[in-house]
Amino acid sequence: MRILALIPARYASTRFPAKSLALLAGKPIVQHVYERVKAIFPHVYVATDDQRIAQCVAGFGGQYVMTGTHHKSGTDRCYEALRHLGEENYDVVINIQGDEPFIHPTQLTAVAEAFQQPDTQIATLVKPFAPEANWETLANPNCPKVAVSPDGRALYFSRSVIPHLRGHEQSRWPALHTYYKHIGLYAYRTEVLQAITKLPQSPLEKAESLEQLRWLEAGFCIRVRQTDTETIGIDTPADLQAAEAYITQHKSENQQM
Repeated sequence: MRILALIPARYASTRFPAKSLALLAGKPIVQHVYERVKAIFPHVYVATDDQRIAQCVAGFGGQYVMTGTHHKSGTDRCYEALRHLGEENYDVVINIQGDEPFIHPTQLTAVAEAFQQPDTQIATLVKPFAPEANWETLANPNCPKVAVSPDGRALYFSRSVIPHLRGHEQSRWPALHTYYKHIGLYAYRTEVLQAITKLPQSPLEKAESLEQLRWLEAGFCIRVRQTDTETIGIDTPADLQAAEAYITQHKSENQQM
């Protein structure tokens, strides 16, 4: 299986402009992501719309592909990058967010292995909420939840808590049912990536502001794999400070950084 790993990285982030270039433990965030992905997959490119990010990637010996500034999602940026690199050269594209410097090797291999099942068209990750999780953590709308079928397919994604446990106090829900947090790492068969970028926004996507609902509404099979590793995304300068503190506290685990 020929895998292309793409790291979309744009300069004009609303909450944290130029975050891909922000230094974490002395290296740009995008370099941390690239090096972790490159340790697993041989074909890795940063897909960017800005020459400053491209120069940074070239500076640490990475590969990049230039894309347009008009893309509304990382998925669309990945498809343009795939077209530049040759759709015929790859079977699967993995989309790794450029603000995930702690992405774990097992998470990358998990989404790739999902394509050993012939009916997998798209793959992503979920992480179970702890049974002792409090209601505020579970109900956070910025943390999408996933309902999963017994055979590992995504049934629905929501910012609300799904499923609703009728007749039970909300504080007890995490202990009574396994809830899943969505981890935003995606992989697609190349022909599926082409198809989903041509889909118009769907009603459910507009309602929840979750792109993956467009794919479900169109009938695509999204296979989910489970991870027990927590990810630390960087969306704001405060997140960057927290990441620095995390590295300091876990030096032995992050020597590769």
